[in-house]
Amino acid sequence: MNYKRIPILAVAAALGVAVFTGAFLLAVSAAPGASGYKVIKTVPISGEGGWDYVTVDSDARRVYVSHATQVVVLDADSYEVVGSIPDTQGVHGIAIASDLGRGFTSNGRTNTATIFDLKTLKTIGTVNTGANPDAIVYDSGTKRVFTLNGRSKDATAINAADGTVAGTLALGGKPEFAVADGKGSIYVNIEDTSELVQFDPQKLTVTHRWPQKPCQEASGLAIDRKNRRLFSGCDNKMMAVMDADSGKVVATPRLAKLWTPTVSIRPRSSPSLPTVMAPLPLSTRTPRTNLQLSKMSPPKRAPAPWPSTLRPTTSFSQPPISIRLLPANAAAR
Repeated sequence: MNYKRIPILAVAAALGVAVFTGAFLLAVSAAPGASGYKVIKTVPISGEGGWDYVTVDSDARRVYVSHATQVVVLDADSYEVVGSIPDTQGVHGIAIASDLGRGFTSNGRTNTATIFDLKTLKTIGTVNTGANPDAIVYDSGTKRVFTLNGRSKDATAINAADGTVAGTLALGGKPEFAVADGKGSIYVNIEDTSELVQFDPQKLTVTHRWPQKPCQEASGLAIDRKNRRLFSGCDNKMMAVMDADSGKVVATPRLAKLWTPTVSIRPRSSPSLPTVMAPLPLSTRTPRTNLQLSKMSPPKRAPAPWPSTLRPTTSFSQPPISIRLLPANAAAR
């Protein structure tokens, strides 16, 4: 993902539809200042350079923040920095393979993926990938990790258990974020052709290539596995909602110009409630960052018009909390 431009949903894909019952409604709301955000804590993250994806491991209660040459790891409950994964040059994303006790990073500057131990955070090894690996996703069905390589316009399939490369799949364009449906398919936005590609993670073959019009240059991507819906954040201020089976664009809700990606963490006390969300800023080339925690109240109702396919089915019984990264010298909003 381009450090300068991070459209909506780039991070939401890691945790699925829970985000859309709260934060997504705020994204399409036109009224400024109506989100209910209140800053409750700012956590400084030292180090120089930009950042990209935030990944949450809800089971281990950890938050992974990509930060130029390292991944900073936070405790999801205390917000303390508990460690880091060093020497990940130009790191973009982090993928978690909880069933194997391994994590993976995509290192854009060195064309590699780093494998690390989820408990100790120590590096296990590195794997060569295509050129400029950006997004990264784990498919539990095949136990493979896929780096989406922007410059070589392909995907590198890595066997997560031993770090060997299973193969490379040409994607026919510049890939951005990708999601796995857990049923034998991976979906990826192709930014420069405004298409969504579906491919088989076992056979390493493209099964479908769908146009996303009127969406242009989609980047972030999320999936509602239960209802088989895909949500792509588009550069032209809209979201393309697509049927995961037919590839049909079923809705294109408007997005605010500067709305940013969101992630949720499920609390120990109420595992059914998403209580932490993490937007990223649009411009991230700053020498130092803060992790800002905000308390948020969900909207009372969805703004009209609201397509029936997108109406929320879950309401919050307590205000969720959000996390966002911002420059250390930026004033809290």
